This record gives sequence, C-alpha cells and structure tokens, in this order.
Amino acid sequence: MNFYDLEFSKPNGESVKMSSLKGKVILIVNTATRCGLTPQLEELENLHQQYKEKGLVILGFPCNQFGNQEPETNESMVEVCKYRHGVTFQLTEKIYVNGKNAHPVFKFIKENLRGFLGKKIRWNFTKFLITADGKPFKRYSPSTKPKKIEKDINSLISQKY
Repeated sequence: MNFYDLEFSKPNGESVKMSSLKGKVILIVNTATRCGLTPQLEELENLHQQYKEKGLVILGFPCNQFGNQEPETNESMVEVCKYRHGVTFQLTEKIYVNGKNAHPVFKFIKENLRGFLGKKIRWNFTKFLITADGKPFKRYSPSTKPKKIEKDINSLISQKY
C-alpha cells in the first residue's frame, strides 16, 4: 500500500482519494477544538493561506481520543473551526488516530514515521509532513508550532520544481 491508495471523508461524508492530491505537499494534523493547543489552528490557517497556491495542502483530522477535547459533531466542529479560528483548510470527519479503529491514513503514516511513543500518537496536534510524491517525510510533536514547520514546507515545495 502507498499513500495514494488511501482516502478520507469530509465532515459531510463525501469521500476524497489521496490520489487526487498527487503532486501536493501535504501536512496532516490531528486536531481538536477544545485543546490547549487549539490556537495552532490559526497558525495552520496562516500556512494554508501562504502556501496553498504553491502546492501545500493542510488536512485537519479531528479526533476525540485525548481528554474529550473534540466533543463537537462533524457539522458543529466545522463551524467552530471556521468562526473561532478562521479555518478554511480541509477538515475531515472525526476519526481515531490510535487503537484498532485508527483511521487508515494514521495507520500508514504512524508505521512510516514513529515518534516518542513509537507508533502511538500521544496528543492532539501531532503533525505529519508528506512529500509531493506521497512519501512520509517528518513527524512533529504536538508542541511544535506550525510556523516551525515552514522551513521544511518550503524545502519540499521547492523540490517539486
């Protein structure tokens, strides 16, 4: 299996194949609207605005596995992210990132990019950068601010050309 064999669902249930994102640098983040790290949504949105025309796609995968910090429904979560944090990048339906019900995207990237706890994700806002040819590139801790990833994003975007 490779990254482009995977897919996800938008909050409205519409399926999106990762193959539709071929040639894009992708930043995947497990998000939550009631986490102490939720202000990172604004920084993620800033990266989205700055780099979307250059080939960056940010995907927010909401997850309620850590301290019940994403209690919203798929619909209300989208509204909260938009109105409180200005989010316009793509959010998915709520998913699991750990355990037997972990979303296939997270199973794949955790297998390829291990962190402090091995394959397990320890908290909201763990970030994964995927190259434009679908290769897992780097994993970032929840405390890594999105702005700190900008150098790697620039490097991967410039490799596309």
